[in-house]
Amino acid sequence: MRDLLLRFLIGGTVVSLFAILGDIFRPKSFAGLFGAAPSIALATLGLTVASHGREYAAIEARSMLAGAAAFFLYVSIVSFVLMRYRPPTWRPTIGLMPVWFATAFGLWAVFLRGSQ
Repeated sequence: MRDLLLRFLIGGTVVSLFAILGDIFRPKSFAGLFGAAPSIALATLGLTVASHGREYAAIEARSMLAGAAAFFLYVSIVSFVLMRYRPPTWRPTIGLMPVWFATAFGLWAVFLRGSQ
């Protein structure tokens, strides 16, 4: 329970700081980038270091990087399909999710194997 409360407080504070950064920088579309994901990741990594140590947090950070890279690949492919073929948005968004998951789990397996 204490970890959840700390995560809430730290995450909320960092989200607010990132929201201020989003208001400062142009274009305003960057505000979403500075919103939740980076701040929650930082709060989670901070709590992980405090409770489980640096080595465990390093594995968590590599997992986050793998997920982000996989998401970038997924978004790139979905964007290409949407612009090139103009299907209803839900079709490539849902249909290409296996690409995201396979890439994320594949990268995670490579990073996990490298950390042992």
